[in-house]
Amino acid sequence: MPQYLIAQSELPDEREARRRRTGKSAGETYAATLRQMAPEADVTIVAPADDDAPIFSADDLRTFEGVFLTGSPMHVYDETPEVARQLAFMRAVFGSGVPSFGSCAGLQIAVAAAGGKVRRMPQRMEAGVARSILATEAGRHHPLLAGRGRVWEAGAIHGDEVEVLPPDAVLLAGNSVTGVQAAEIRFAGGVFWGVQYHPELSLEEIAVALRAQAEELVAQGLAADAGDVADQADLLERLHANPDHGPTRCKLGVGDELAVEANRRREIANFLAHLPMLRNKVG
Repeated sequence: MPQYLIAQSELPDEREARRRRTGKSAGETYAATLRQMAPEADVTIVAPADDDAPIFSADDLRTFEGVFLTGSPMHVYDETPEVARQLAFMRAVFGSGVPSFGSCAGLQIAVAAAGGKVRRMPQRMEAGVARSILATEAGRHHPLLAGRGRVWEAGAIHGDEVEVLPPDAVLLAGNSVTGVQAAEIRFAGGVFWGVQYHPELSLEEIAVALRAQAEELVAQGLAADAGDVADQADLLERLHANPDHGPTRCKLGVGDELAVEANRRREIANFLAHLPMLRNKVG
């Protein structure tokens, strides 16, 4: 039975706020997704940023086949005890040699832990749908993006981005809004595959996130008013309920890569499929 470890960087009040909105914390969403994709797996959730979080040794971490890092409101450029604990955990993951995968803040945590830089997005956040994600030459041949076309769209909502990748990282994809949409990072004997978008989330969860940040979306000029945000969220919920509905796809301007659940989860599936190879490479 494979053992997977999910590390969520949401703090306790943030976890509770997300549970009130969606019914799950970010870690619980990841766990539900993994249990659907790998029903035989045993999934453990931890919160390394919490002040009472246990410290994992390399031997502790090696009991897991893979580690997953969730999204969260964490800003990894903030010099806080919570951020320091999260980065220390990620460095321990790298040092253990256990392969890891992360999305959104998960990518940013891995970048910062390995010596790269993360910043607040200088112009505007990316919300709802990340469009025209383009694979690099390296990305077109990388197993993380196996099955993707050269260009695709994905569910996304973030106000921070990777500014500089660490040494020994490989840029796999980007778009006009965010230069780093997918990357591989190798550091201290470990390997991380990550994306800035959210392959673990349902379209319904993206819709909930949009509604929760409606005020900021209006302030940044991404929507005229709260009604615009609600309309976009409604369309995502309709597509969640009926992925094949042509008029909804047309209004959102999306195709199979976003509408079909298995396609949205492609990067997670590719990571799971390559875990044995990754463990052998870094072990």
